[in-house]
Amino acid sequence: MEFLTILLSGLLALVSPIGIVTDKIIAHNLRSRLNKVEQLQVRVDNAPSYQLVQGKVDRVRIAGRGLWLTPDIRIGALEIETDPLNVDLQRLRQGGQKSPKAALRQPAQAGVRLALTEADINKALQSPAIMARLRVLGSRFLGGSPEAYEVLNPRMDFLGNNRIRFQVELRQKEAETTTLLVESGLSFTAGHSLKLMEPSVSVNGRSLSPILIAGFSEGISRRFDLRTLEEAGITARVLQLKIDTDELGVAAFVRVDASNPSSASITGARRS
Repeated sequence: MEFLTILLSGLLALVSPIGIVTDKIIAHNLRSRLNKVEQLQVRVDNAPSYQLVQGKVDRVRIAGRGLWLTPDIRIGALEIETDPLNVDLQRLRQGGQKSPKAALRQPAQAGVRLALTEADINKALQSPAIMARLRVLGSRFLGGSPEAYEVLNPRMDFLGNNRIRFQVELRQKEAETTTLLVESGLSFTAGHSLKLMEPSVSVNGRSLSPILIAGFSEGISRRFDLRTLEEAGITARVLQLKIDTDELGVAAFVRVDASNPSSASITGARRS
């Protein structure tokens, strides 16, 4: 929804006496919400041009490289391409930016591609938010309170063939360091549920039992099930997940449905 707010705010230029080009406003709004941007291009396509005044846009294309969400989290590449948009500009101007979906006259949908490098992910693993999550993960395997653990040397390795290896060291006060190693393939079931393929989990080189690994896998699938977003009116579908030795790439489709004013939904499947 944050992206939708940025995108639609650019359309407000059409009812502004300044008459700034919409492409530039959308690009500026994106840059202002990111910590850092290395490359960014925005193009708004429309024919005939008078449709813009009516809040209609044929297509918006966004391509960026090196997009820093925070000082620690970087997206290597991002591409977004929308289908035609139809927006009630007056409603948007009167407060629709707080709930941009309410200004849509018809569903807004887009294809999304993003890429993350191994270096991007390993830098993100050092962020305070992810370190906190790793402490929780460690406490689930080793017991005790997450606050009792210190996280050391978290690392992700891309193995190719859609497989990854994750390793982290966890240390409690006045205790030896414990090494947790997880290796697995990744896929999405029906485009919405992350699934671990042939996972293995070991603690200090000792493999966990298949029962514990199965429970861990089920927990991951539940936590990363995109259908949970539907409760907030958001649905998403992953069309392709590809992991080689250099890069993790995702292609997805999103849809914001304006049929119900109280919610947004992103559904379906779109061209990859």
